Amino acid sequence: MPLDAVRAAKIALVGCVGALGLLVGIDNILDYRTNFEVVRHVLSMDALPPGSAFAWRAVADPRLQRLAYAIIIAAELLYGSLCILGALRLVARGPRSFDSAKGLAVAGLALGFALYFFGFLVVGGEWFQMWQAGQWNMQEPAFRFVGSIGLILVFLCLPDGNR
Repeated sequence: MPLDAVRAAKIALVGCVGALGLLVGIDNILDYRTNFEVVRHVLSMDALPPGSAFAWRAVADPRLQRLAYAIIIAAELLYGSLCILGALRLVARGPRSFDSAKGLAVAGLALGFALYFFGFLVVGGEWFQMWQAGQWNMQEPAFRFVGSIGLILVFLCLPDGNR
């Protein structure tokens, strides 16, 4: 595959992740209640079996639950914006400086990866035992995002021959 096609693919995929982050963040603002319920139930750990040894980790304060949701939304909007700006920067730089222009895109992809891996799989999934939360378990969608974003991050970081 010619290098120009590889660069175009990298730019397009980074832009797609940017669109994902912005869309998810905006949707979480426009339909605040729907996904806030997920965050509320996961943090309050109200779906755990009675007498769970992990129930002490629960966060029942609605202000802290809203703060956690605001952080999630901010991270979605930020990684989406960084990816869009990163893709535009890659387009503007051209082939000679393509590798050196990847910084914003890498930052956006890394933030998106960290949000879903650390935020949803580590903190939500294990600390708050989301895997036991039935309909509130968002680990499967988070894993899809982690896998997609992670693959795109690796693809983007592969070196390009400057010509």
